[in-house]
Parts: sequence; C-alpha cells; structure tokens
Amino acid sequence: MSHPAPPRPTGVPVARRPELPPVHGAVICVAAPCLVISPEHGQLTGQGIDGIYRSGRRLLSRCVLRVGGRDPVAVQGRSLGADRAAFTATVRTGAEPGPDPDIGVERIRHADGTERITLRSFTARPVRLPVELLLGSDLAELAAVAAGRAGPELPAGVHAAGLRWSTGAAQAVTTADPAPDDAVASAGLLRWQLELGPGESRTIELRTTQDRVVRAPAGQVANPLADARAEGDDPRAHAWFRTSVEDLRALLSRDPDGPGDAFAAAGVPWRLGLAPAESLWAARMALPLGTGLAAATLRILARTQAEGHGGGEAGKIPGPLRGAGPQLPPACTGTEATLAFPAVLAEARLWGLPEDEVARLLPAAERCLDWLRGAFGKDGFLADPDPGPRRCETQAHAHRAAVLGADLLAGCGRPGAGEWRERAAALRERFRDGFWIDGPDGGRPASALHPDGRPLPRLTGAAAHLLDTGLLSGGRLAPGLLDAVRTEQLARLLGAPAMDCGWGLRSMARQEPGHNPYGHRSGAVRAYESAVAVSGLAAAGFEKEAAGLLKGLLDAAEAFGYRLPEMFAAEQRTVGSVPVPHPAACRPAAVAAAAGVHVLTALAGIRPDAPSGTVALVPLPGAPLGAIRLAGLRVSGAPFAVRVSRLGLALVEEAADALQLGV
Repeated sequence: MSHPAPPRPTGVPVARRPELPPVHGAVICVAAPCLVISPEHGQLTGQGIDGIYRSGRRLLSRCVLRVGGRDPVAVQGRSLGADRAAFTATVRTGAEPGPDPDIGVERIRHADGTERITLRSFTARPVRLPVELLLGSDLAELAAVAAGRAGPELPAGVHAAGLRWSTGAAQAVTTADPAPDDAVASAGLLRWQLELGPGESRTIELRTTQDRVVRAPAGQVANPLADARAEGDDPRAHAWFRTSVEDLRALLSRDPDGPGDAFAAAGVPWRLGLAPAESLWAARMALPLGTGLAAATLRILARTQAEGHGGGEAGKIPGPLRGAGPQLPPACTGTEATLAFPAVLAEARLWGLPEDEVARLLPAAERCLDWLRGAFGKDGFLADPDPGPRRCETQAHAHRAAVLGADLLAGCGRPGAGEWRERAAALRERFRDGFWIDGPDGGRPASALHPDGRPLPRLTGAAAHLLDTGLLSGGRLAPGLLDAVRTEQLARLLGAPAMDCGWGLRSMARQEPGHNPYGHRSGAVRAYESAVAVSGLAAAGFEKEAAGLLKGLLDAAEAFGYRLPEMFAAEQRTVGSVPVPHPAACRPAAVAAAAGVHVLTALAGIRPDAPSGTVALVPLPGAPLGAIRLAGLRVSGAPFAVRVSRLGLALVEEAADALQLGV
C-alpha cells in the first residue's frame, strides 16, 4: 500500500510524471495482443506513439506511402470494426488536365499487422506509377514509447520480399506481395513501377510480423461471448451494442499461466493486459453474453490469490494501486477485485454457470470472504488502503460481497451464510449512521471517512455503487446500504445537473472544491460508473433519473462512433455541443465496452435464477428508447431473446426449454 507523500521543502523540484502522448484523435485497431495506432491520415511517420505493435512491442513505426513522388492527399480515416480501419486518399499525377485527382488510394489496415494498399486509376489513358513505401522500426516497448524513450530507428536489412529489423531481444519483418521491384535497406525503401489502364486497380499487401518466415497470424483465443444483438426503434442501440461486443472480443487475451482461459484486457493503448478489478467488472457486465468470460477471469484471478490461512493478505487477490484524484490517496485494485470475486461468482451461477465450475471456484470465493472477515477495522468499516480512508464505494463492494456471498454459500450447501447475512445487516446500520451527512437539502453520503471518523463531504460518482446491490436467487435484488428515503435522495442527486452533465455521470459534482472536468476521479465522465448508475437507478425504480443518464450516454456513444472511451471530459452539455475527449483515455476499454451491454440489457431488467430454472423480467418503465429487442443472449447456457414494447412491457421470445418465467 502507499500513502500520500509528505510535503516537499520549498524550492525542492518535484519530479514530473511523464505525460502520456495524446491518443484521442488516433484510429486504433486491436485484436489482443495485436495493436495498431494510426493518425487519421493513415501515414505512419515514425513520430509519437503511432505504429504496429504486438505483445507490447512496436514492430513498425514508419510506413509512409508515396505515389508518383508525392504524398497522397488524405481524405478520410475511419474505423471498420474493432480490428481494422480504412484510410482514403487521392493523388493528382498531372496526366489529366484540371484540378481533379486521377488516382484513388485506399489502405485497409488490420490489427494483426496486415495492410492492403489499393491504387485505382481514374484516367482515360494508361498510366505508369512509381510507388514507394518508406519503412522503419525501433522495436521499442510501448512503455518506452509512451515515456518518450523509444530511441532511434534501427538499420534495416533486405529480407526476401521486404525488410527486417532486429536487436538482441526482438526482430520484425515486413514483406510485400507482389514483391517490390527494388528494396534499399539503407533507406528503408520498397519501390514498384505499376502499370494501370483506365479504371484499373492494383493492390499491394504488406504483412508485418515478428518472424523471419511469413506465417498466418496466431489464432485468437476461443471466444466466450455470444453473438448477441440489439434492435429496435432507436437504431443507435443496435450500433452501440454491436460495437461494444466487438470491442470486448478484440480485447480478449490469453492467460500465460492457463492458455485456455481468456480475460478482457483493461484497454488500449496503455493497459493491454490483466487489470484485476476492471477485467472482473467487465466480465460481470458481460454476463448476458454468457458465463464463459466470467468463469475464465475468475479462474485466472484464483491462481493469483494469496495463499495461507490467517494473516492480513491470505485470500486477497493482488492488484496495483489506482489514483483516486486529489482528495484521497490511491486505492488498491486488489481490494476491489477480492470483494468482487464472490459477488461475480454468485451472479454467474444465477446466469447459468455450470454447478461443477461453481464448485471448483467456490473455495477461492470462500478465501476472499475469509480475508474480508479479517479486514474490517475496529470501527466495522473496510479501509483502503489500510490504515487509511474508509471509502464509500469500498463499503458498497464489501456489503455486496457479504450479501451475495451468503446467497452463494446457501445455494451451494456451504456453511457461513447466516454469519455473512448478519455481518451485512450490521454494516448497513453502521453505514447509515456513519456515512450519511444530513443537510437542509436532504443530505448526501460522504465520499469517505478519515481514519479518525471525520467524513469527507464530497459528492462523487462513486456513490453510484451504493445503488449496485447485486442479484440474489429468485430474481431478487440484494438489499442496499441505504434505506428507501436515502436511496431516493441519492437518486435525486445523481440525476441533478451537478452530477449529470448531459453526457453521463460526473465523477465529482460540479460545485465541489477541486472539480476538474478532465479529472479521472474528480469530474470526468467515466463510462463504467455511468452505466452502474443507470442500471442501479433502473433497478431501484427511479425511471426519470435512469432514463436521463441513459440517453446522455447513448448520445455520447454516438458522438464517439459507438466506441466509448473509458472517460471523457464532463463539460456541460449545451445546444449543438459534442462530448470532449480526454487526451489520454483508453479507447477501447473493457469496462467502457461492457458498459454498453450492461446499460442496454438493463432496459429489459433480466433477473435469472438458472439453478431454480426461472427468469424474471423487470423492464425500465416508460421505454426511454422505444421498443427494443435483445437476441442471442445466454441464460442457462441457451439462447435467450427478449422484447420490450413501447409501453415498457417485456416478453420472452426465446429461452431454454426448462426455463420458466418467474415473478
């Protein structure tokens, strides 16, 4: 754990953390562990963070196309899906009179390092085109590139139909089909002379790999996510849902300690790896797409769990610290993941995780609960870090773990359910006494308690976790830390303009000291937290507030091409405005992609209980997006489809034969 550093003496320089290069304008393709970052014009210039990466190493940093001795004029760069993008450009050769371009250029770039460059002639006579590609590589690690320490380009060598670069630790090869007419290693140059008749086109295919011998790209991990879809009155729901599922699939990565298990990497470009809390929450929000991702993520984290019985760390899942803004010291993501583990296993069981898989994971969940039992402080709250503040959301996570853990133990015939229900009830009582700050406007929850018990009276987006109680057997929602009156007050606060900026939920209320619309924990909209608020408000029956945040988030998704970044600036929405990107945000990010699935399935209010063979539907009243149909979901391992009418009435259209509609 870490704590805030003591103040530095006046005049002592403070070491600045390297600033991450801006990526908000980049066109990103990802199919983990492959990643391509391109500028909007498509030319990889060797500057900044652009390049073709695999497993965190840049294989190609420069790929500049010249046609007839000229740089093509960029016209458009756009994403074609999670793993590919298109760049359109034109060239004017002078073969035809007038200002119009006479050569069209299209580059289709894939995350696996493949690129197809197609040149099409619009001239009325044959044309001979000199085509050049200037290539370069530094074989730098992504972390070094981000910190500005990539180093110079490496000397190239000619290799078969292309070029290669190597160091003692790595190598990269770029090959071309058709083979170039000329290759100049000292200049990193491949050259062709192409003959094009009127209306004809020619294509050059490049493949960048880590191997000297060109091979087919490595197969991706087995996809545990169902091919689900959304459709309805608002066509944006279909686009958002489809993109969310595609991005989740693109982020799937193999666990090196268990190649059969996949997890959702936290996000690109900065965190294309396992982040315990984010990967687990993404798996939880993706449960309507099947239990496979949750099961694999739980298995991966169980392998990392601290061993032993008793002691402060036994049973805990390790995780790095995560910044919490200017108000609080960094939080431990391992604490969050440890508390999430039994809750996600409990809900995965209800969605249809086979009982034998539940049984294999149950001992790890019990160890998480054992850790929680010893982690409560003398005041009955959970500190994070310890010793340190008692965060509002940490108490919500601990309470959810206790309640859903008790349900899991009872459903699996294990002892301890009664103890955890009693602990949860005691935590509810303590929380309502210790965390609620009364006021003339109805009061609010404190964002944290200092170790001495003083409340930190900040209204933050983390309070949304108080509404995310979780699902119990029989389609029942777990009880929350707040009573009905305080839940209603919190719903009012989250739906007010101080928190709802019009594009989603601010991570800190606008009027709070230290508010920063770009602050990742002090103001910016975080897609995951907004989705938690929408589903929590919907489940608690606050239709107006849920619908307001939902529509704002959907509008933001549309503005970002339905690929929501993990966070964006919480500038107040006005007529004609658009959401403002955060320059360093991951996009795609696992929790942001899963948020689209979570929010849209919340419209149907699906509450399964696979062990008892029932599913209940509690749709959001008022149908804020009109009629919507969700198909290809998975409940009890079988396809599940549900339709919500314009009146807010839900109907199951497809389900497992043994599944009955519950109340």
